[in-house]
Amino acid sequence: MLLALVGLLTLAPEAGAGRTANVAGLQVGLHARGLYRGTIDGIMGPATRRGVRVLQRRAGIPVDGIAGPQTRRALGRYGRHKYRGRMLHSGRRGWDVAALQFKLAWHGFPSGTLDGVFGSHTDAALRRFQRWAGLGADAVAGPATYRALARGRGHIPFGLLRPVQAPVGDRFGPRGRRFHPGIDMPASYGARVGAARGGRVVRAGWDSGGYGYLIVLRHRHHVRTFYAHLSHIGVHRGEHVRAGERIGRVGASGEATGPHLHFEVRRRGAAVNPLPALR
Repeated sequence: MLLALVGLLTLAPEAGAGRTANVAGLQVGLHARGLYRGTIDGIMGPATRRGVRVLQRRAGIPVDGIAGPQTRRALGRYGRHKYRGRMLHSGRRGWDVAALQFKLAWHGFPSGTLDGVFGSHTDAALRRFQRWAGLGADAVAGPATYRALARGRGHIPFGLLRPVQAPVGDRFGPRGRRFHPGIDMPASYGARVGAARGGRVVRAGWDSGGYGYLIVLRHRHHVRTFYAHLSHIGVHRGEHVRAGERIGRVGASGEATGPHLHFEVRRRGAAVNPLPALR
């Protein structure tokens, strides 16, 4: 049974030891059965094992907390297909779809709710990733896409200044059943926001997708920095700004529950964890 667990749940870590896409798929399956309410983080922690044990007791199979073949069968459609076990496309459902969503998110292409349903959001995220990876953007996850997802993720090739003098709250990574593509920095309303690096303003205005008042700067090496939920915008599109120059002020516009700066970095369209690059 232990060997079955190793074969089932071992994949290259997404962001630290013990975090895998197959465990994320298991968590989504447990959530669908009402047995897991934690974050879909890909970590086989106590809450995930507890959910597995409850499922096993209900199914009348040995209770060992290990997601082996019997446990997978007890999950129904969410346990039938392991990640990379079949071609995935629109309309598919299951453990492997949830694992694909998790892999796409960590590569910088989140698809909304991690739910194991291959719908329009997953279709769009997969197409964006395939274009980023130099593949045909057909929204079908097959061998070439799986190989690309097994390779390393994007990184920021230079250092960045902290855009606001504030601690980091929510970080890049899983948050509930979704994926946070940047970092949040809680600060007082109206606090100064500076450019993390010199660049050109390519967007400055209202964003209807939830970011509220948003500034986007373009830098070298296909990198863009995003400054969201602002209360004030102090730059105009096309303007060149220096590193550290004030570009706006902290607010709570858009889908924000309180004043903070959502800071996001994308390279060639892929969201990248900003923390390693921040000075």
